[in-house]
Order: sequence, then structure tokens, then C-alpha cells
Amino acid sequence: MNNNIIPHQSLVTPEQRAALTRQRPCVLWFTGLSGAGKSTLSSLVDAALHKRGRHTFVLDGDNMRRRLCRDLGFSDADRTENIRRVAETARLMTEAGLIVLTAFISPFRSERMLARSLFAPGRFIEIYVNAPLELVEQRDPKGLYRRARRGEIRQFTGIDSPYEAPEQPELELDTARFSPEQCVRTVLAYLEEHGLLNPPADAGAEDERAQADAPRPDRV
Repeated sequence: MNNNIIPHQSLVTPEQRAALTRQRPCVLWFTGLSGAGKSTLSSLVDAALHKRGRHTFVLDGDNMRRRLCRDLGFSDADRTENIRRVAETARLMTEAGLIVLTAFISPFRSERMLARSLFAPGRFIEIYVNAPLELVEQRDPKGLYRRARRGEIRQFTGIDSPYEAPEQPELELDTARFSPEQCVRTVLAYLEEHGLLNPPADAGAEDERAQADAPRPDRV
């Protein structure tokens, strides 16, 4: 590590930012095979939370690959770096007070463990979007499985690169059995049950302290 790099400490704490949003920041980490329904469900949950007045943001795999991670390929090392960047971005967003939804295959358990390690207990919710390979190949909305079967795409998850299913996810959504609407209700119920949609108990006090400590014209 470069000894010349000194972390900057903000005058506003993550707790104070969370108090303003009046919610408990966390990351909803959707993982599963391509075509399992990650992007669909993360978008639907995002819309449902927005309708409830929650502050959210979706980090989608394809969008991140086109921007922040466009220099990365699909080797195991590049996939690990891709997820590291996503996890760090999600962490920063939760420090800003947001509920972050990520939709990435993230095929390796070690990657997901690394991502989880960046968050406080209870603030990383791993959501396994489970659909059998046969079903996602039938769906194949982008034609990726057909191309992988023809050998046009190498190291494609589920074909010639493994997917390591979560062993103890917070939630498992079986999109072969349940509709998107049912899956969304399951996610919202989990968030409510674990108090993640409620403001912290001391949110009001934190808000008052944040306002009291804010610079005023006569104090600058």
C-alpha cells in the first residue's frame, strides 16, 4: 500500500446520512445464472421501494461492464476484479445512505464472500435467483447460451465455466416456480421483517445533531 495515501474522514458520518434518508442502508446482492431473472427482479424491487419513498440505486452487470469495468474481460481474475469494483461501489453508496441493488452473476463463492466482508453484519443480503440451466437456456433472451454452445463465447457461466450456488443465502427466489410479483413480495417481506425499511431508532436524534453541527453563515 502506498504510504502517501491517507484516507479522508468526512465531517458527516454514514449514520448521519442514513438519518436523513430515514432508512437502513444495505445491499441486496442478486446472484444467479444469466437469464435467471436477476435484472428483472432487481428492477422490480427497486421500483417497489421507490414507490414507498425509499432511496435506492441499481448496479446492473451489463451497465457496469460498459462503464466502470469496461477494461475487464471474463477470465477468473477479471471476474473477481469486476465484483471487487462493484462491491466497493455498493459500499460507498450505502455510506451515502442508499439501499443498493446489484444484479451480477458473481459465480464464485469467494467473490461473494469478499463482497460481504465489506459490509456490517445484516447489511449484505445475498439473494440467490435460482433457475435450472435447462430453463435459462430456453429463455436465453440475449442469445448468449446459443452462442456459447456454438463455441462463439468462451468461459460462459453454466456452459464451460462453473457457477457456485450460494450455500446459505439470506433469500432464495425460485423463478421456475414463482412469478416475479411473488418474488418481489418475498424480498419486501424480508426487508420489513428485518427492520431494513424502518429508520434507525435514533434517526431523529441523529438528524437533529447533524443539523445542529452543520456550518451556518455566522459560524463559517
